[in-house]
Amino acid sequence: MIANETNTPKRKRVQKRTPSASQASREARKIAASILEVLGGARTPTEAAGALEVSVPRYYALEARAIEGLLGACEPRKLGPRPSPQKRIAELEQEVERLERECARKQALVRTAQRAIGLPAAPSSNGKKAKATKRRRKPRVRALRAAKVLRPADEEPVRDVAIEAETVLSEDETIGDRRSA
Repeated sequence: MIANETNTPKRKRVQKRTPSASQASREARKIAASILEVLGGARTPTEAAGALEVSVPRYYALEARAIEGLLGACEPRKLGPRPSPQKRIAELEQEVERLERECARKQALVRTAQRAIGLPAAPSSNGKKAKATKRRRKPRVRALRAAKVLRPADEEPVRDVAIEAETVLSEDETIGDRRSA
């Protein structure tokens, strides 16, 4: 037995990573092939633009985007675990809780300072609005009045509902006044 064979660790086989063209759309593969042909010298930019059925300036824009993508893919990747969305959500929830506690603390300090200098307390906003007495509005049939004004004089009115409604309302008010008296 040879000593070198037993003492040397086996090398791990490195898998070659080839780009998966099957995941890209047909249009993207066509553009990529044309750009590579131009960069390789097999075609001119004008021929590639003609093959892609785009203008020459549009071809150059596509080529610039492709080169930017190539450079971005060549950047070294960070080592270590990648940040997960769940971890980021948990961090943000903790920050929200911390900020809510800080806000409540500062509100308490403001209330204490207001009391110390004798300012009246601000109305509490517990999510409930104070019920204000709402004045009842007298309903009016404005649309029918406007139609009456706009209607030509020689045309007969369909029915003067606006005047009838006001008459009924005024009678209701007088009845209500009698009841309260």
